Amino acid sequence: MAAYPEERVDGRTARAERTRAAIVDAHLALIGEGDLKPTGERIAERAGVSLRALWTNFKDMETLFEASGARVLATYDAAFSPVPAGLPRAERIALYCRQRARLLQLIAAPARAAAMREPFSPQLRRNRQKHVERLRDEVDVLFAEEFALAGASAPVLRDAVMAASMWPAWSMLRDGLALSAAEAEKVMTRTVTALLSSPSDG
Repeated sequence: MAAYPEERVDGRTARAERTRAAIVDAHLALIGEGDLKPTGERIAERAGVSLRALWTNFKDMETLFEASGARVLATYDAAFSPVPAGLPRAERIALYCRQRARLLQLIAAPARAAAMREPFSPQLRRNRQKHVERLRDEVDVLFAEEFALAGASAPVLRDAVMAASMWPAWSMLRDGLALSAAEAEKVMTRTVTALLSSPSDG
């Protein structure tokens, strides 16, 4: 029996979605293996599709960066668990830094790749901004008490806490100073603790 038009459309849509997912999988897999600037040819080969299929589904690298960035963000969100804001300051800081260390390790490969291409990619800069916005929302809730005590300098204190616990700082600790993840977490914890120890002095 012939398929209804709706079924044919649904089938094509499902195949297209599978192809797009395979391309994103291939892109992120290559990055995870250390190929931080994979070419379209390499991505298509890994995905098991033609180069034409790659560019049919993604009109350029910017649209692929958007899809891959959404996948990374979804992975980040799935692994994120809010730290209870009612805990004592020291516990909040420790749990916050422990989770930041884990999440930054989770996205390390795509973050390294993005850092290489961000100056030339508006989409990668938009992807980064989404991570910044999530972190800002998190610290605004978690350290609301300390920011309130900081008064007019609260924005500066918030920016300092964020800067100490974002990818560039983590990359410096891990790659620049060659610290282990555990050692880097200790440095982050000490830095954030120092920033928040006397918030009214900011």
